[in-house]
Amino acid sequence: MDGSAGLCEREQIARATAVGGGPGVPDRIAASWRRSTEFGAPLDEVTPSLCGAVDDESLFFRCGREVLDGLQETLAGEPVSLMLTDPDGVVLDRSCRERSLLSALDAVYLAPGFDYSERTTGTTGLGLALADRAPSLVRADQHFCTELWGYTCAAAPVSDPVTGELVGTVNLTTWAQRSEPLLLALAQSAASSAAALMLARHRGRSPRPVTQGRVFRVLLHPPEPVPPPPSRARRAALDDVEAALSAGRIVAVVGEDGVGRTALLTDALAHTHPRGRVLAARPPTDRSAEAWLDLWTPELGEDATSIVVSAVDGLTPPVASKLAGMLRGGSPGRRPAFAFTARDPDAVPAALRPFVDDYVELPPLRHRREDVLPLARTFAAARRGREVRFTATARRSLSTFGWPGNVEQLRSVVEAAVARSDVVDTGHLPSEVAGGAPRRTLSRIEMVERDEILRVLADPGTTMSRAAHDLGISRATLYRRLDVYGIRNGS
Repeated sequence: MDGSAGLCEREQIARATAVGGGPGVPDRIAASWRRSTEFGAPLDEVTPSLCGAVDDESLFFRCGREVLDGLQETLAGEPVSLMLTDPDGVVLDRSCRERSLLSALDAVYLAPGFDYSERTTGTTGLGLALADRAPSLVRADQHFCTELWGYTCAAAPVSDPVTGELVGTVNLTTWAQRSEPLLLALAQSAASSAAALMLARHRGRSPRPVTQGRVFRVLLHPPEPVPPPPSRARRAALDDVEAALSAGRIVAVVGEDGVGRTALLTDALAHTHPRGRVLAARPPTDRSAEAWLDLWTPELGEDATSIVVSAVDGLTPPVASKLAGMLRGGSPGRRPAFAFTARDPDAVPAALRPFVDDYVELPPLRHRREDVLPLARTFAAARRGREVRFTATARRSLSTFGWPGNVEQLRSVVEAAVARSDVVDTGHLPSEVAGGAPRRTLSRIEMVERDEILRVLADPGTTMSRAAHDLGISRATLYRRLDVYGIRNGS
């Protein structure tokens, strides 16, 4: 027996043991494993059949797509793929804005036109939802096929509200390491909204707008705080935030978008309120402000809940005023563990400024270069589930790049790179990041100049003559700078 056959046999034995009553295996998952084995679904490689063109004219498709388009705006910045399937498990539509997750889903053929039913791919969230006609959540190694163990999938079936016929599922898929406790609830809500929209269309009426409030990240049991990156600037900001929270003061962390303001607050709350939970709320769209406030403000009275309202500069004045009224009407003598994030102090809505006791600035990543590599290693390990190596040239490229999108840009770049390899080299990085490694360690002024050159050269259609003109230097000087800074021509 060869090695692969032995692996499959061991996997089958493990599955059979679990199906026979192994500890910690839900009955529905165990039953699905048994069916998957009977169907002959693959254990170590997903091989769904391509069914070709999909029905994109059905009422379910049109209504489901409308609901998911709204949900996609709600989930902006979250690594979640939103999908519709037909009642046979064929993927009809997929929406995902994170490149690394999209590429990974393509690699396992979780894409429109492919059959992801239990019969062909074994236990998955959408396959189980169709088989049991019930909302289903399948985490990591609960999938039958090991190639899907890197994902968590939540799905809810949708029935035609008039005929009762099963028409498909709404499926949400994310990384297993980023599994959210609200994932299944979101799938169920989207399925209900799709059915309600179908009913309204059946009756020829315009439905009520679907709620578009931002989702909330809830940490029921905050993890042990991760050791912070080594920069003195971030350490100082964390100390200031912890001191404010420990004293019962309301703090606002300010800084550029993507700099890691909410992450800083989460780390601080894990230290100052280790036994509580953290609720992070993001701004709603205008039409769902009332629902947004109704969903989470009752938590203001909970002793065990710490609240972070992110990007308060995105709140409209009426919403900010209502939130201020709720804060003002809290229990006398008690102030909850409460915090805001914003771009700068002046951006905090006027109605909320009286409640802020302390402003703490978190500098942009370009001013915290010693944080870049530790953060990159952390993001890489979280994405791959193990340590990832960066070559010397990749480390230099990451360290010297300006990161205009801050920590979120770094996360996106690293996750896309490690999706392709366990050893990251410059070839795995975007051209603007891997523009080359400098010949020596650069001073802060040189780093600023290098970043400016890269910014100008990144403008589409820019020639070397135009770049030199925009930079206020000669072409000869520009070429010398490219050589010194290790920037490849045309990067």
